[in-house]
Amino acid sequence: MDKFSYLGNADTVAIEELFQHYLKDPLSVEADWRQFFSGFEFARQNYEHTGKIPENVSKEFNVINLINGYRGRGHLFSNINPIRKRRDHSPNLDIENFGLAAADLETVFHAGTQIGIGAAKLKDIVLHLQQTYCQTIGAEYMYIRVPEMIQWLQTKMEGCKNTPDFSRYEKLMILHKLNQAVVFENFLHTKFVGQKRFSLEGSESFIPALDAVCEKGSDLGIEDFVIGMAHRGRLSILTNILNKKYEDVFSEFEGFLTDDVQFDGDVKYHMGFSSDRISTNGKKFHMSLTPNPSHLEAVNPVVEGISRAKMDWIHKGDINKVCPILIHGDAALAGQGIGYELLQMSHLDAYRTGGTVHVVLNNQIGFTTNYYDGRSSTYCTDVAKVTLSPVFHVNGDDVEAVVFVTQLAMEFRQKFHRDVFIDVVCYRKYGHNEGDEPRFTQPIIYKLIANHPNPKDIYVEKLIAQEIIDVDFAKETEKNFRDSLQEKLDEAKQTAKTKMTSFLKGEWDGFSIADGNSFDISPETAVTKKTFLDIATKTVQLPKDKKIFSKIQKLFDDRAAMITNDNYDWAMGELMAYATLMNEGHNVRFTGQDVERGTFSHRHAVVKMEDTEEKYVPLNNFGAKGQFDIYNSLLSEYAVLGFEFGYSLAVPRALTIWEAQFGDFFNGAQIIIDQFITSAEYKWKRMSGLVMLLPHGYEGMGPEHSSGRLERFLTQCAENNMQIVNCTTPANQFHVLRRQLKREFRKPLICFTPKKLLRYPSCVSTLKDFTENRFREVIDDSSAKVKSITKIAFCSGKIYYDLMEAKQKEGNEEIAIVRLEQLYPLPIIQLKEILAKYTNVKEYLWVQEEPENMGAWAFMNRRFKEVNLKYIGRNESASPATGYGKLHTQQQQNIINSVFEKVLVNK
Repeated sequence: MDKFSYLGNADTVAIEELFQHYLKDPLSVEADWRQFFSGFEFARQNYEHTGKIPENVSKEFNVINLINGYRGRGHLFSNINPIRKRRDHSPNLDIENFGLAAADLETVFHAGTQIGIGAAKLKDIVLHLQQTYCQTIGAEYMYIRVPEMIQWLQTKMEGCKNTPDFSRYEKLMILHKLNQAVVFENFLHTKFVGQKRFSLEGSESFIPALDAVCEKGSDLGIEDFVIGMAHRGRLSILTNILNKKYEDVFSEFEGFLTDDVQFDGDVKYHMGFSSDRISTNGKKFHMSLTPNPSHLEAVNPVVEGISRAKMDWIHKGDINKVCPILIHGDAALAGQGIGYELLQMSHLDAYRTGGTVHVVLNNQIGFTTNYYDGRSSTYCTDVAKVTLSPVFHVNGDDVEAVVFVTQLAMEFRQKFHRDVFIDVVCYRKYGHNEGDEPRFTQPIIYKLIANHPNPKDIYVEKLIAQEIIDVDFAKETEKNFRDSLQEKLDEAKQTAKTKMTSFLKGEWDGFSIADGNSFDISPETAVTKKTFLDIATKTVQLPKDKKIFSKIQKLFDDRAAMITNDNYDWAMGELMAYATLMNEGHNVRFTGQDVERGTFSHRHAVVKMEDTEEKYVPLNNFGAKGQFDIYNSLLSEYAVLGFEFGYSLAVPRALTIWEAQFGDFFNGAQIIIDQFITSAEYKWKRMSGLVMLLPHGYEGMGPEHSSGRLERFLTQCAENNMQIVNCTTPANQFHVLRRQLKREFRKPLICFTPKKLLRYPSCVSTLKDFTENRFREVIDDSSAKVKSITKIAFCSGKIYYDLMEAKQKEGNEEIAIVRLEQLYPLPIIQLKEILAKYTNVKEYLWVQEEPENMGAWAFMNRRFKEVNLKYIGRNESASPATGYGKLHTQQQQNIINSVFEKVLVNK
């Protein structure tokens, strides 16, 4: 532990007071301070004779304060900007600001021991501090509250003065990767003029740094790197780091179509890729670059979810084996709130991934917006302080410094399993894209950039000066690589189709792509009576030796009674779906706000002991092969849903679930739904079996707690991209959840789940429903007398019960009430069977609770062409529901009356 870290940026008064305590009684101060103060034995003797501390001792404390000044604020005065002068900060680090003077420069101070150079002259201490903290690397770390971390960082940085000492071989490797980065970008610029590629030019030093961080991580035990980034520099990382073939990238520039007709595709700078590599030390590791949309930072939680899934199930929980790497833009990191959400997740049990290495390619601009208009904070990385993560700022022109800090960051991550940030301060050579004109908005800075040498030329000059290489070597290296790229381009021009890498490997081996017939009928999902009853009996039992809250005990007693009485409610049906899947060896992961108990207190998947708050999870205590991991999430939708989507990509044989607190809250994660869940398979060939549970139903709870926005999902339904269900029985929910793991393909499942029906007396299922049936896409009216039916009311969800109760009350035998349990893919085969059954029908209704411009009406009217549907429901509305209870009741009754032709008012 650093002796002065207890005081942070210690002031001399505080240290002098501590020293006085030491002089009076050495045992009154901590051992570290005693050790330091013991170097001033002469001061003890002087204090005993005069009662005063000698002036030279007081200046020792001033030097200590100076050291802490550099440690805490040196980054503000570092030379990290390659193209412009940094802003002035006051006070600066001049020795006069620390009670020292030029006359003290030749004085030897014992405080030099604190930076590892022993007692030293003040001028040497200052030089050491300037070299460590004020050159091309600036470090922020003194706010960290873990003394061990501070000491480790100080030892690492001050021990070498933050100055790398690479061998000749290492320098040549750095040059090799830097040459690849610079020449590749230049080649694309000259061969594909005007095409967007979001060039890395200006920040090419990152390529050797990323290569080095993976090499270092591999040496430290990492076997899986999961990378997320936006578009800038992606093509260089794909080719020069992940070893995607150059000719494949060139064929994408040529615009060739893929031979996969089910694949809609995406632009080349959004695509993902994965590969296996062997490090220079012979260690094998896997690298994957996650596909991303243009929505900056949106891919980050997806990367974390993939990493956690790999950590949990491929590497058996070993956090040393997997490392997420997130590559940010400066404007995006500062401006997008997803970064804050993700950092708040990083230390939580549900989401921890052992620390993420964050790299900012700091172009000092966001599209056309200058950095001083893009954030209020000093640095774009200031969000790192939320989790007290260290930040290394580094000049992008100094490639050795960039490599050095990325290696240091990787060491920190592996040792402390905390997030760490690297801010590579660089520039963007062209506009936001290669067709953009940056001088419209930044004329001065782009004059400087136009004349600025690239990082390779700077490094070549340095290596020539060091006699590592000569001019001819540099020229030959560049020519050889450029010639190789030309050969690859010539080869690509002979290609008829763009090659797409199959993702059906590894964990996805054995799966297939769904075709047009895949949804005609649901697979078998029933379980045997013996299995069902055995599991049900075990999961309703609570420990006898624990103190259980009385209401919880009654709830479980009621569940036990359901087995005896053969009427299972929604919670039992849902929990039995998870339990039976676990019994078959599948794992279940379930997160969301308040999911352990359930928003509406129905689930109680986790039981707390009354006197200790010890957790008991019944589903993990009946002897299943699989594991049930359920976590209450932080109050976030965006990052959490993105995390779970990523998790589902990596473990297709597990059931991954996210539940919204209320259905409409999902729109806090709309970007994840629009850019990933609905379209990932068709843009990037990435299947997901993620389940979303969205509580939905009109019960007078107001605009924000009624609708799960069914219409938004149905609007995006096409090409069998996802499944939309609105189940009305516990057994059908049981079957649809089990169905998710019983097919040879994966599709997202969007379940609109009930609130009122959770405890509704008639919303129950029998043992037979679980053990003899499968998921029913459409449920016919079992009470209907077929020949008497002249009207069919199609509906979905909770309103079925309102309609059925009204039908029974009226004694109506002319209307059949038919439930669509699955809205998409529309079960047209089953619907045609219903239509064929009822031959005397004159009128077909679509009945819904939602306003006319919401719910499923527009979808059904467009898709269900076999009949002419008449709409029954609320009038179109800007808001999903009224906030007035009486008006809600009136509207609801009018819907029922309209079905039975007793319209009272037209509202």
